[in-house]
Amino acid sequence: MTGVPQVPAHASPAGPPPLALTMGEPAGIGGELSLAAWLRRAELPPGVSFAVLDDPARLRRLATRLGWSVPIVEIPRPEHAPARFSAGLPVLPLGMAVEAEPGQPSPATAAAVLESIDRAVALARAGICAAVVTNPIQKKALYEAGFRHPGHTEYLAELAGGDATPVMMLAVEGLRVVPATVHIPLSRVPAALTVERLVTVGRIVLASLVHDFGCPMPRLAVAGLNPHAGEAGSIGREDLDVIAPAVAALRAERHSQVSGPYPADTLFHPRARAGYDAALCMYHDQALIPVKTLDFDRGVNITLGLPFVRTSPDHGTALDIAGRGVANADSLMAAIGQAWRIAAVRTR
Repeated sequence: MTGVPQVPAHASPAGPPPLALTMGEPAGIGGELSLAAWLRRAELPPGVSFAVLDDPARLRRLATRLGWSVPIVEIPRPEHAPARFSAGLPVLPLGMAVEAEPGQPSPATAAAVLESIDRAVALARAGICAAVVTNPIQKKALYEAGFRHPGHTEYLAELAGGDATPVMMLAVEGLRVVPATVHIPLSRVPAALTVERLVTVGRIVLASLVHDFGCPMPRLAVAGLNPHAGEAGSIGREDLDVIAPAVAALRAERHSQVSGPYPADTLFHPRARAGYDAALCMYHDQALIPVKTLDFDRGVNITLGLPFVRTSPDHGTALDIAGRGVANADSLMAAIGQAWRIAAVRTR
């Protein structure tokens, strides 16, 4: 899951295309994470650059507030970012000024938040930017401004157009997991798990392992739902009646190794993880607990099934510490590196 990427196909004389980094919630920690990522640019893979879609004046004020020496370089087009990256943080200005008090989100900034996302996706879809890396958004502030999507990922799927089916993957060094169901009550998980759903998600994961992660013969391990994967039906029938048929269907139709269902309590120790490239889990916490236990600070949220690369830090807006300069940028740094590697694999 590591390695230096090759130069993406859309490389220009100034260097490979940059990543498009969105503003996120301006009252949250996104701005200071972007500033910190530029300060830590020497830790990124060789050739990486990024441009932030934000209000340059806002970032200048924030850098001054934090006492950080981050020159803000306004650029008219993202193609200028690679050449300017060493001199300062390249910023593609939004069409409006953004005023935000740390820790106090407001629906007044919703238009700017969405413009940042919209433009980043458009640039990635046009091949001008290698990928989209999104800073966390505050959905409540967007809802108050009329936003009607369940969340960030669903909005990105709409921007992707067509019949895109987004699938959430969480990744840290040594482990990739995909929850088949995400933000629903645990009591609703069994009914939500169907053979069709698991096959659809599994297909997307397998395709991503090939095209995004360079696994020619992808290995997908599928977790069971019940303790001991149902123990032959004595502890619930879902593993026998739903999960096992889905595994058989996926194994039959793809050039891949799909196995399971496995008891979840034995799926994530080091010897087990060495046997697969990704694990398909049945519900949110089954997937996220091992990821966060292995590396709480460097988890990356990757959206599979889109026609562009999108990664994000695996955390929220952290309104309680915004504007203090204490937010940990490790997850954003990991998201930037992961986006770069995936973009490189897609172009090979």
